[in-house]
Amino acid sequence: MFKMNRPYNERISIYNGMASTVALNITNTFFPLYMITILGANNYQVGLLSSLPPLIALLMTIPTAILLNKSSAYKRLVGTAIITARLFFLAIVFVVYLPPEYRAWAFLVIIGCMHVPTAMANIGFQTLISGLIEENRRGQFFSDRNRMLTVVGLVTTLFVGIVLRDATDSVLSYQALFLFALAFGILEGYMIFKHKENEPVETETKRKLMDWSIFQNQGYRWFLVAALFFNFTWQMAWGLFNIYHVRIAEATIFWFSMFSAGNMLMQFFTYPLWKKWSEKYSNTLVFIVLAIGMASAPFFTVLTTNFFLLFLVQTTSGFFLSGVILVMFNMLLEHSPADKRTYCITTYNILLSLMAFTAPQIGILFLEWFGIVEAMHINAALRLSSSIVFFAMFWFYSRHKKKPQPVAAT
Repeated sequence: MFKMNRPYNERISIYNGMASTVALNITNTFFPLYMITILGANNYQVGLLSSLPPLIALLMTIPTAILLNKSSAYKRLVGTAIITARLFFLAIVFVVYLPPEYRAWAFLVIIGCMHVPTAMANIGFQTLISGLIEENRRGQFFSDRNRMLTVVGLVTTLFVGIVLRDATDSVLSYQALFLFALAFGILEGYMIFKHKENEPVETETKRKLMDWSIFQNQGYRWFLVAALFFNFTWQMAWGLFNIYHVRIAEATIFWFSMFSAGNMLMQFFTYPLWKKWSEKYSNTLVFIVLAIGMASAPFFTVLTTNFFLLFLVQTTSGFFLSGVILVMFNMLLEHSPADKRTYCITTYNILLSLMAFTAPQIGILFLEWFGIVEAMHINAALRLSSSIVFFAMFWFYSRHKKKPQPVAAT
């Protein structure tokens, strides 16, 4: 896995992913803790931390699609967008110098602005990498890449947790983290420029903004329904977990690091298993098991405030999360017609952003209406029900995938 005698673009993509993992792990992991302990954010603002980025992504998807469809080369767009996004870490360093009543809102504004170029980078990267990695190597490559990035994330998170274990309330510690992330974010963007992109194919045919014929593909339609419902149930609890860990369990930087490290360690060891099972049983059938497994995390979390037991819950959830990360992206590529892949990826990201914006707010509403325990139980039930949708997808698609697809009218 760690041998680098692989094609050039695969090596560069792994280096890019390593830099990205360092930059994002030491920011995203500790943003909720930073908001609550340093900026004094309330539950609604913590919920916005999860739902604001996908809203920005939703608004930026169409402009990004226009840029991608007009461009025959993607790495310049993606690299520039990444560096621009990471520069916002510098603004986060200085948000603590604002009056206390404005800090949390200013932080959210910065996060929103930062996700304008981030949205462009994410969609552009998916399109870029799908054209650089040969189809027969994708499964093995993404499995290896995810495992290597998990190791990097694990080491980074453990390092931060151990060094800053007694600095949960230290403003200077968070500022140092964000500056460190800035340096690796710039390196992340630089590595995008190092990719060797295929020579653009000149065509006189003007690309359309949208190709509605993608919805005539049964496999893609079923994937959208199942994947979006699952993502809604998954993302609904993101804010709830952060609130429970900080306000109820009173976790420190050290334990936040331990939760994340345990989760990533489990991911590292289980990526090959999910790759093997998905190839043997199909991505869709495996995802039924994943959806069931993901339902366990919110249910078991609210049973305890003991840090060691919460660590065990988070570690166990990493077993299923590794499969979600690996199989979901493979399913997107599998069910997206090759000649319309950009349209399929863009459409999926638009709808996914809508789900990701709405879901955390629904989770916060359930928290306000029923309390944290009941809200987590509702989420567990919804996650479990998503497995039924994937079973329906498996049953229907397995019966119809051998039938010829209708030819789209042009």
